[in-house]
Amino acid sequence: MKIHRLYADDKGESHFETVEVEFTEATRAGRLSARLPATGIIFREVAPDYDLDWHPAPRRQYIINLDAGVQITASDGEVRRIGAGEVFLVEDTWGKGHLSKALDAKMRHCIFVPVD
Repeated sequence: MKIHRLYADDKGESHFETVEVEFTEATRAGRLSARLPATGIIFREVAPDYDLDWHPAPRRQYIINLDAGVQITASDGEVRRIGAGEVFLVEDTWGKGHLSKALDAKMRHCIFVPVD
C-alpha cells in the first residue's frame, strides 16, 4: 500500500514523496501496519467547483478521499491527482504550500485524520 506525502523543505518549498506503508503483522483478517498516532477525525464535504489558491496545510493530517479526486500542485511544480480511495499525508504546514483543484465535477467527501 502506498500513500502520497506532501512536505515542506527547509526553504518552505513543498514536495511530494510516495511512502510505502510497512506491514508489521499478519492476521487471518489481513496484514496490519503498526498503530500510528492520530488526534481525531474530521468529515468534510467539498463542492465540485472548489479550487484553492496557494496555501499551506492547516495541520499535519491524513486525507482520505471517499468518492472523488483532487489535483494537488506542489510548489516545486509536481502535480498529482489524488483519487477516490487514496491516502494523502499533508505536512506542508508552512511555506508556500500547494494548490488544490477539484476533479470529477462532483461533490467530494473526505476524511481528515489529524496527527498533531
